[in-house]
Amino acid sequence: MAQVKITQIRSIIDRPEKQKRTIAALGLGRPNYSRVHNDTPQLRGMLTVVRHLVKVEPVNG
Repeated sequence: MAQVKITQIRSIIDRPEKQKRTIAALGLGRPNYSRVHNDTPQLRGMLTVVRHLVKVEPVNG
């Protein structure tokens, strides 16, 4: 299964609660934190909610 690297690039201070919870569910929490996840439809939906706070890159290999 394809994987993606998600890096938080902006802070969640003064953001709606839904966005804060989505960032926490992705395993992030501070700017410049990164996690690798399997690319699933559920993950893509979460990324849509916080697309302005994160950077998404494909993982090769």
